[in-house]
Amino acid sequence: MDATARPAIVIDNGTGYSKLGFSGNSEPSFTLPTEVAVNESFLDQTELLSSANWLAQYNAGIMADLDFFIGDEALSRIRSSGLYTLRSPIHHGQVDDWDTMERFWQQSIFNYLRCNPEEHYFLLTDSPVSTPESRECAGEIMFETFNVPGLYISVQSVLSLSAGYAYLKSISDENSDAASDMTGVVVDIGDGTPHIVPVVNGYVIGSSIKSFPFSGSDVTQFVSQLLQERGELLPPEESLDISRKVKEMYCYTCSDIVKEFKKHDKKPDKYIKHWSAIKPKTGVPYTIDIGYERFLGPEIFFNPEIISADFSTPLPELIDSCVQSAPIDTRRALYKNIVLSGGSTMFKDFHKRLQNDIKKIVDDRVAATNARHRVEVKPIEVNVVAHPIQSYAVWFGGSVAASNPEFYEFCHTKEEYEEHGASICRTSPVFKGMY
Repeated sequence: MDATARPAIVIDNGTGYSKLGFSGNSEPSFTLPTEVAVNESFLDQTELLSSANWLAQYNAGIMADLDFFIGDEALSRIRSSGLYTLRSPIHHGQVDDWDTMERFWQQSIFNYLRCNPEEHYFLLTDSPVSTPESRECAGEIMFETFNVPGLYISVQSVLSLSAGYAYLKSISDENSDAASDMTGVVVDIGDGTPHIVPVVNGYVIGSSIKSFPFSGSDVTQFVSQLLQERGELLPPEESLDISRKVKEMYCYTCSDIVKEFKKHDKKPDKYIKHWSAIKPKTGVPYTIDIGYERFLGPEIFFNPEIISADFSTPLPELIDSCVQSAPIDTRRALYKNIVLSGGSTMFKDFHKRLQNDIKKIVDDRVAATNARHRVEVKPIEVNVVAHPIQSYAVWFGGSVAASNPEFYEFCHTKEEYEEHGASICRTSPVFKGMY
């Protein structure tokens, strides 16, 4: 059967989690932590072996290449055995360990998706600020190691925008008119470095991309720090894992931090939550109280000075700055379609707080312009789009794109790779003739 007759494989590799699945599906088949547990004890043995015993060295190298685990299996191996070393191939949205990344893809394809890579086209996602060399490395591994028939590397922000548009279109034709074209600002906040990316008619405005220094992992660290400073006795080996679960289950965004403190002080029984578990080493049960951490965690996006004195620009101001740096004829359309993406945008009322803060900044600017120039500027509509698929919006956008019949025409093919080399992956095949 021709590879174009089979569904394409969509892989979205994030700093914290990777999403795997087949095109046409509404949800990824697997969501795994982007972690690899490698057994390096075999490699340590090779140094002790005599150089003459080449066969033992060869076998040790093979075992080291085969004995590794990814995702939740990797984390469980690290806890249960001291033989394994945990490696993260992606930091701040960029792949910096390609050998580990190749191992992660190998297990993802053969052990999780259980498919033959030579029979499926692949769609990979890429950070909006990654280098062309990074795309070359991804293409080289896919074509050389896995021998895929076709590959498309898409920018995560464009896929997030298309996911929001496709979701709104699926639930209501009326709402879909609000984002009738691929124009909007993508606010992508995951475990890695958050980016604010303006997209106009499907094209990223690279000069206007802004980065925010704090991400979901920083929220986890901050929650852990607050709990420890308050005297909660967390098991050291599980403090970050507990803080991450607390963040995902109990944290929310408040509209006024002062009022929120007063609410918690007046009715502690209503707002304070409790977390109970058993210490893994001693088996002793313990309980911790979760109070101010519930709203102080996500507050770092709106008041970053509470976690660091080096950066004090709130996320709403950064989004406004991003739009203001875009071409002037696109700004109204960008304000009208601010799309959230990533697991760290899933906090309750996060989109409402973001919309209110941006709206206030924009309204103040319009009022100042009206007073200064004595003109009546038409009010600017600000709309922050939130939907239930924010946590895997990039993957869903890739699934929608790869299920389009025209997708296969725009993929890099194995024949093109053999003729031109890995340089074909530097640019999108949509702009043929540029490589």
